[in-house]
Amino acid sequence: MKTTKGAGGETHQQTTDRDRTMTSAQGVPMSDDQNSLRAGARGPGLLEDQMMRDKIFHFDHERIPERVVHARGFGAKGYFELTDPIPDLSCADIFQRKGEKTDVFVRFSTVAGNKGSFDLARDTRGFAVKFYTKEGNWDLVGNNIPVFFIQDAIKFPDLIHSVKPAPDRGFPQAQSAHDNFWDFISLMPESMHHTMWAMSDRGIPRSFRTMEGFGVHTFRLVDAEGNWSFVKFHWKPRQGLQSVVWNEALKINGADPDYHRRDMWRAMTEGQPPIWDLGIQVFDQDFADRFDFDVLDATKIIPEEEVPVRIIGHMVLDTPVDNFFQETEQVAFCTQNIVRGLDFTEDPLLQGRNFSYLDTQTKRLGGPNFTHIPVNAPRCPMHHFQQDGHMAMHNPSGRANYEPNSWGEDGGPRENPEIGYRSARKDGTEAPVRLRAESFADHYSQPRQFYISQTEVEQMHIADAFTFELSKCEREDIRARVVSHLRNIDEGLAETVAGNLGLEMPEAAEPTVAPRDLKPSDPLSIFKNGPDSFAGRVLGLYVADGADQGLVEALQDAGEAEGAFVTVIAEKVGGATLSGGRELAGQETFAGGPSILYDAVAFVFPEDDGDRLAGLKPLADALSDAWAHGKVIGYTAGAKPLFDGVGLAEPDGPGAVALGSTDAQGFITECRALRHWNR
Repeated sequence: MKTTKGAGGETHQQTTDRDRTMTSAQGVPMSDDQNSLRAGARGPGLLEDQMMRDKIFHFDHERIPERVVHARGFGAKGYFELTDPIPDLSCADIFQRKGEKTDVFVRFSTVAGNKGSFDLARDTRGFAVKFYTKEGNWDLVGNNIPVFFIQDAIKFPDLIHSVKPAPDRGFPQAQSAHDNFWDFISLMPESMHHTMWAMSDRGIPRSFRTMEGFGVHTFRLVDAEGNWSFVKFHWKPRQGLQSVVWNEALKINGADPDYHRRDMWRAMTEGQPPIWDLGIQVFDQDFADRFDFDVLDATKIIPEEEVPVRIIGHMVLDTPVDNFFQETEQVAFCTQNIVRGLDFTEDPLLQGRNFSYLDTQTKRLGGPNFTHIPVNAPRCPMHHFQQDGHMAMHNPSGRANYEPNSWGEDGGPRENPEIGYRSARKDGTEAPVRLRAESFADHYSQPRQFYISQTEVEQMHIADAFTFELSKCEREDIRARVVSHLRNIDEGLAETVAGNLGLEMPEAAEPTVAPRDLKPSDPLSIFKNGPDSFAGRVLGLYVADGADQGLVEALQDAGEAEGAFVTVIAEKVGGATLSGGRELAGQETFAGGPSILYDAVAFVFPEDDGDRLAGLKPLADALSDAWAHGKVIGYTAGAKPLFDGVGLAEPDGPGAVALGSTDAQGFITECRALRHWNR
């Protein structure tokens, strides 16, 4: 820029040729970006061509290693606003002043899939929040499920190895419906609580916007005098909880593998930024001593009925990232990143994460396999399940790369208590031990509580999920082993899954501690915590030429007044011509707008064209899927042949609304129900 002064003394900035000139990474202006340097027009390239080398060098190094877990992520920016200060509990600066806003960066993610996998995998979702506080960054690195698969971080590599693609075949990708995962799960009963959540509808959320977030671990709040309390963190979506069914997820992944990303982008850029309330469960050592389970056990929750969640603020995500790689891909979350007024507990999983996260981020800039370099390599045999990474020279052979496993002699090395390394006693202290406390031994009571807290439909979905996933296991003994654990959770669930798989009912797994009957907890159910409006949802409006203009406009107006998105799907790309002559623009065509993309649908067809439209396969699929998925369906008289064509002779069932010119608001009101499972 060149700065000049006007006659009145004002300054002006002018763009110069230098401002528009392309340069190398060193800032050197480029005279030619189309041709490399040669010794003559047809001569060989010259090594001294610093411009080409600079450009190609950077291109060759554009990619950094993707994350081992949570590789597929989506970032968003916004702010946290404190509404209920807690200086009596914590001296953290972020918790002192009502109304103060703190910038945040959030990364949502799936766990198992790689960067190129689809959004709607059945999986845990990462929910990581970076607070840019005045006294440093605080990373609340959580999930959409409040418990974890394992109790001790030493088992994390085995868990992830088991769910990732098998080392000998490189599949399956982004799914847990296979032998290795369920082999590991069936040998680790502590994982059953998280597994129940994952097999429920929580594992396939409708949107990042409609899922809860949890800090998972028990942390400490510390006041100015050094007094502390235990705390668990909760994110409660103001959009309400909502999921999809498995059949929907499969079809959405085919129709739009970026569905969750697109949904968040749309909400932020079209004026409906999602909001979550931040809540805390605070309790003291006395409660911890009286509580039925160890508060340091990450596979357990503290029911909200026993310790209510206190809302202290809210988070608004209103800004997409400016550059995906620069922000979403390179953001580094570490559980160890806390600020004054917060502290860790002795939770063994949290302690391991504090090491792992820093190490993980370092790995993305370096490499772990320095022991494979000859000068660093041990001169004795090595047997372990460590694998891959830069310059990996020794990988596990065969199928198993985790333990415990049940692959027999092909299952790889095993621990040896007799000759294995043991820590020595420290002066004046007891020897460190590798031991689980007995208070961690109840693996079934809370999974049973979770199951009985679900509605009948949610319980059916859980049974269907177990059936589908275990049907992909080739070994019957693995399937039977999982069912043996289910018997300790709910006998009816075990019988249903065993029956669906054609298994004889196995003996129940022997529990370390006999499970107890806990009271149902409504907050554990999605259906009991769904939204009471259609705001933020999407209405798919299927419109044909000649459709009632008044009705179409009334549906659009009622949907927008509700706060919903209305997508017009027409037969042609250009849209449709309505009865009054209006040209209605369309966002999708019948062939490109399947009903699985929408939360409710309406078919607005003229009577004189109903028979022809009923013969269009995309429309038949749209109606069949919407009906099978329990969605609210509106229809005009011209759409009745479509119902007849798919075998729904009586369309006036639950959630099916006959539309007249004045029924738009009633239909939108009906849409608030979202699903009708009693069809």
